[in-house]
Amino acid sequence: MPNDRKDTHAPQSLPVLSQVQQQAVSELLRVSPIADDLARRFEAAGFSLALVGGSVRDALLGRLGNDLDFTTDARPQDVLRIVRPWADAVWEVGIAFGTVGCRKRAPHAGQTGAGDGVQDYQLEITTYRSEAYDRDSRKPEVAYGDSLEEDLLRRDFTVNAMAVALPRKEFIDPHQGLEDLARKVLRTPGTPQASFSDDPLRMLRAARFAAQLDFQVADEVRAAMTAMADRIGIVSAERVRDELNKLVLADRPRRGLTLLVDTGLARHVLPELPALRLERDEHHRHKDVYEHSLTVLEQAIALETEGPDLTLRLAALLHDIGKPKTRRFEKDGRVSFHHHEVVGAKMTKARMTKLKYPNELVKDVSRLVELHLRFHGYGTGEWTDSAVRRYVRDAGPLLDRLHKLTRSDCTTRNKRKALALSQSYDSLERRIAQLQEQEELDAIRPDLDGNQIMEILGIGPGPEIGEAYRHLLELRLEHGPQEHETAVAALKEWWASRA
Repeated sequence: MPNDRKDTHAPQSLPVLSQVQQQAVSELLRVSPIADDLARRFEAAGFSLALVGGSVRDALLGRLGNDLDFTTDARPQDVLRIVRPWADAVWEVGIAFGTVGCRKRAPHAGQTGAGDGVQDYQLEITTYRSEAYDRDSRKPEVAYGDSLEEDLLRRDFTVNAMAVALPRKEFIDPHQGLEDLARKVLRTPGTPQASFSDDPLRMLRAARFAAQLDFQVADEVRAAMTAMADRIGIVSAERVRDELNKLVLADRPRRGLTLLVDTGLARHVLPELPALRLERDEHHRHKDVYEHSLTVLEQAIALETEGPDLTLRLAALLHDIGKPKTRRFEKDGRVSFHHHEVVGAKMTKARMTKLKYPNELVKDVSRLVELHLRFHGYGTGEWTDSAVRRYVRDAGPLLDRLHKLTRSDCTTRNKRKALALSQSYDSLERRIAQLQEQEELDAIRPDLDGNQIMEILGIGPGPEIGEAYRHLLELRLEHGPQEHETAVAALKEWWASRA
């Protein structure tokens, strides 16, 4: 049954519902050729089809994309029989959960031929279902349903529990999702306790939608998230990771991350984040590391130039997680966090590995955390060319992200200090650019390769070649490019010194 509502919002905040419904139908006209065609095929086979969930919500928000979600009373094998002759590609990855995916090229409304009016659509068609976790299970048990009304009741939030029955385009909203969409509030179709018991991941989804849509979470939903936070432990690491990614990549991740911390969910999925809420001493001798980290994340987002960057955002969020373990109160009254970047890199690797992140992403984020303080040794520009080369070499392909992370890490309110740091980093970037132009810093390597080393020394493959290569690389970093004869002489001198 729908929740009993406490109308805490002024009714004048609501639009005229009939107009909003008409807006949704108008938005759906853009995808009507493909939706109507598919619906008629289901109808001819004796089944119902409806656009549902996020697709209807996004249509109402005027942001419907080419990924469309449908629900049907047809069982998965029936869905396969209907879509295989029609779709350009079909996949069965989610069929155990009642979902068949397919891709179809189709024109926009009003377009009849190929060309600019034709686009690819990604469709997911899911059989009416209900799903629930056992007390200790990590996988939900799926049971198929027989009605659209039952299917909508088991949806996570009312704003995702609306449907448009096709092909007649009848708007169906049994849980007042349209009102909640207008109020920008997240509620559950049934009780939040029942919803989160069915799938505890929905608690993370609440935080994610708050971040993506800039919505508030209803008081009763927040209370249930707090009371049931430990239930998230039965959800697989992969599902938790995927929700965290969507949250971090949202337009306003601070809102969702704050909700995770405030409800206690973060203690179970990303405990390093609430641990940043260090107790401040009475003299306030260090900044609030938790708030600082969220601000760094926001400032890193502002520097993105090619869309959301998961590597940069995770590094910004986690860059200081080594501080709680390294905090020391010194005799002179200062607070230190010596080597927190090294400790933080190890903690980042451990947490991301536990969440089953890809190895390459773990490596990149951990490396950025490890390097995020390196710039502060630059001072006012007294780095040698050798130090600049090593900075570039150590960052490797992460250099552009390291630039953004380092700039984002300045959250001081002291305008003079902030300006000095910015100008100092400008200076470092100019020096990097100058050396890159002169020396091809992006591909620093010794002046002699392995084959040349073997030929000059008259030896075959073996560990000595690696030692020689590393020695020449150190010379290259220290002194820059060398003439061939100089490099050969240096190699022979090193070889003779080993005798």
